[in-house]
Amino acid sequence: MSRKRKGGAGPFPSVVANVVPLVPMADAAVERRLAPDPKLEPRPDPADLYAALDLGTNSCRMLIAQPKGNQLHVVDSFSKSVQLGQGLEASGRMSRASMARAVGALKICQRKLEKHRVSRMRLVATEACRRASNAGEFISVVKRETGLALEIIKPEEEARLAVVSCAPLVSMKTEQLLVVDIGGGSTELVWIDLSRVPPVERPRAIMRLHQGFDHEETVFPRAKVVDWISIPLGVATLKDMYADVADDGARFALMSWYFEEQLAGFSPYDDAADQAREGFQIIGTSGTVTTVAASHLGLKRYDRNKVDGLRMTSDQIDRVIQDYLALGPEGRRRDPRIGRDRQTLIMSGAAILQALLRAWPTDRLSVADRGLREGLLYAQMSADGVLEDGPF
Repeated sequence: MSRKRKGGAGPFPSVVANVVPLVPMADAAVERRLAPDPKLEPRPDPADLYAALDLGTNSCRMLIAQPKGNQLHVVDSFSKSVQLGQGLEASGRMSRASMARAVGALKICQRKLEKHRVSRMRLVATEACRRASNAGEFISVVKRETGLALEIIKPEEEARLAVVSCAPLVSMKTEQLLVVDIGGGSTELVWIDLSRVPPVERPRAIMRLHQGFDHEETVFPRAKVVDWISIPLGVATLKDMYADVADDGARFALMSWYFEEQLAGFSPYDDAADQAREGFQIIGTSGTVTTVAASHLGLKRYDRNKVDGLRMTSDQIDRVIQDYLALGPEGRRRDPRIGRDRQTLIMSGAAILQALLRAWPTDRLSVADRGLREGLLYAQMSADGVLEDGPF
């Protein structure tokens, strides 16, 4: 389990001070690029295309986008379930079959990058490659077969980029923010204090965290990271742990309570229990959260425009989860709201989501159909100074 700060003043201090740096200076320096100096190198053209690829434990996803104002315009996208982490929990290695599936998906991505002539890109791998003993071999195979150079990023950067992607969804009324990214092999939680940031500046303050959780601001007001944690349990790994439990309801309960036990090391956990506070916002980003939202809306065909930014009450989320349990495995398999790629993973994701809502009771959860890929794109565009507001 990765984390960078123990203890702490909790999420609701009257004054948040002496926040311990969360990242070694050498690690953070990689991200601290200024906009290119036109005297030294040509400034990137705002019409240039950027790409971000996320190879996770369960899926391979890519976005190709162009800066548009202070947002991004998606030109092309790709998503495929590759189950790279299948069997990893037991063997500690990625299987040949899972690596072959991933390479096949990456070849499609490589062809899309060539078609669009993308030169500015970041291609990253996360928890499965962090944990697998044969990750180096896999990275070499990918390079040889596709020409793509995958970069295995640390949990801190994964958490940071997920937070950055959610900046447009942060309310100006939010003073305490919890961002939760439920992945295939890990779950990242980041608690951020925005109480010292003027309301109109809060989304921008979140965006500036791409420079590092410990980045020292000189001119702009700074969002303070109270604590963050990366739990090596996601929808795929949690499902595999309890695959031998035959009863559907019992398996769900065990997964949820086990995940909640892993939250004990997160310093805001005890401080926030049983407390409902004004100015507190939870943003959830994952396939689990967006699937629950689509089920709540009754969508038979997924519509990102209806899901991204939706705010759901805890009662609405609980009703969807209880509906999933009532359907059982066979009913969930046939449910068009869930989809074939998600139906085997939805209950482990729902177990994580339910545990989080038990730990931090709140009236609403903001749904984000965005994540690591969008964070990678925003960070690249911001560093290049091609967003309307300039480099964050």
